[in-house]
Amino acid sequence: NCAAIPDNLLESELFGHEKGAFTGAVARRVGKFEEADGGTLLLDEISEMDIRLQAKLLRAVQEREIDRVGGSQPVKIDIRVIATSNRDLERHVSEGKFREDLYFRLNVFNLQLPPLRARPADIRVLAEHFGDKYAEANGLPYRPISKSAMKRLEGHHWRGNVRELENTMHRAV
Repeated sequence: NCAAIPDNLLESELFGHEKGAFTGAVARRVGKFEEADGGTLLLDEISEMDIRLQAKLLRAVQEREIDRVGGSQPVKIDIRVIATSNRDLERHVSEGKFREDLYFRLNVFNLQLPPLRARPADIRVLAEHFGDKYAEANGLPYRPISKSAMKRLEGHHWRGNVRELENTMHRAV
């Protein structure tokens, strides 16, 4: 989650670092790109990534190699990258908040997911999933959702999308 990690730590988290690269780097650390080698890396909330780090990300995606912080040799990687954002990246590009070259490199296949309120058929499945998840997490038996409660869930606007529904079901359990 690019929004949850402070900018000064995100580079090390993604690309790793060598021992002594900065204060506190007492050992070499493999980053998320190396961990995902041969697989897929999900970069959640990519729009929140600092524009300076986007250049290094572009190189990783385009050249299939990374440089660890403090490293002297590039590291080859074989990964597929999935990037998500809740923001309009085209607008971010036009405002200078997101690199255009990175946008076009990542935008190979674009999937627009409508808000939960536009997908009422998903509400039942998700509500039951979250109800079961939080019943198990709290050591309680799963209790089916009544018809009237489900009708209210399906009629709600869900401004917070799936996260709001999840928290609602967590509270209900």
